[in-house]
Amino acid sequence: MDLFEGLKSKIKGRDIKVVFPEGTDARIIGAAVRLASDGLLHPIVLGDPAEIAKIAEEKGFMVERLEIINPETYSEKDAMVDALVERRNGKLAREDAFNWIKDVNYFGTMLTYMGLADAMVSGAVHSTGDTVRPALQIIKTKPGVSRTSGAFIMSKRNETYLFSDCAININPSAQELAEIAVESARTAELFGIDPIVAMMSFSTKGSASSPDVEKVIEATRIAKELGPEFKIDGELQFDAAFVPTVAELKAPESDVAGQAKVFVFPEIQSGNIGYKIAQRLGGFEAIGPILQGLNKPVSDLSRGCVEEDVYKLAIITAAQTLLS
Repeated sequence: MDLFEGLKSKIKGRDIKVVFPEGTDARIIGAAVRLASDGLLHPIVLGDPAEIAKIAEEKGFMVERLEIINPETYSEKDAMVDALVERRNGKLAREDAFNWIKDVNYFGTMLTYMGLADAMVSGAVHSTGDTVRPALQIIKTKPGVSRTSGAFIMSKRNETYLFSDCAININPSAQELAEIAVESARTAELFGIDPIVAMMSFSTKGSASSPDVEKVIEATRIAKELGPEFKIDGELQFDAAFVPTVAELKAPESDVAGQAKVFVFPEIQSGNIGYKIAQRLGGFEAIGPILQGLNKPVSDLSRGCVEEDVYKLAIITAAQTLLS
C-alpha cells in the first residue's frame, strides 16, 4: 500500500521505541520481529522472557533484536512507582501505585510517560477500556483537547479516508465534536490524506431541524475557529459530502461537499456502524482505532486482530510520534 510505504520511509532509521504490553501473544511477537527486522522501529515487548522464547521457538520467530522487559523483575520499579504517584498528584497511594503497575497496560503506559518508550500499542487481548484508561489517567490529553477520540483509516486500493470518532465518545458535545474534527484533520495530514473535513448529519444545510442537527452546526462553527487552516464544513449528509453531483444540488456553496476525505460522525453509534459498513460491504480495510489528542501516541488493537494488523498499527502509531 502506498500509505504504508510512505509511513515506513518517514519512520525508518529514527529508532522510535514502541512498547507492546501483550508480549506473550504470538501475534505481537511476530509483528514485533518483523518491525525490528525491517528496521522500522525499536520494539519493546513486555513479558516473561522464558515464555516469549518458548512461543518464538514454536513459531520460528527470531527475537534477538527485540528488547524484552519482564515487569515482574524490572529493576527500576521504585522509580516508576514514584513517577506514577507524582503524576496522580495525591490521588494515589504508593501501595496502590505498586498494584497499578502490575497491570501490563499501566506498566507500558508508564514507560511511555517516562520517555523510556515513545508510544504504546495494546488491545490484542485487552478491551478498549483497559488500553485507554491508563493513557487518560497518566499520559492525558494535549492542551486544548478535552477528550481523546478514535479514528479509523479506511483504505481500498488508491482510496484512503479517515472516519472519526468511531470508538471512544458516545455522544460528544458540540465543543468536543469540534475538537475531534480538528484533531482528525491533523491526523489525516500526517497520513497523507487531504484534510477536507465533513461534519456528518442526517441533514444538509438546513434540510432538517432538530437538536442533533443544531449540535453539528455549532460544532462546525467552533471547529472552523479552532482549525482555521483546514477546510471544515457541515452539516452534511454523507452523499452530499462524498458525491460531487449530489453536492452541487444540496450544498453548492460548500468548499467541502463532494470532496471530503475526513468524515466526522456526530456520535459513536453512526461512526461505529458507518466504518463497519464500509469495511464489510464496501471492502475497505479499517485500520485503527488511532487514539487522537493524547500527549503521546497510544493505539488500541482489536482483540480479533491478526499479526498484519499489529504490524500496520504499530507503523501508524510510530508515525504519530512525528506530530509532537
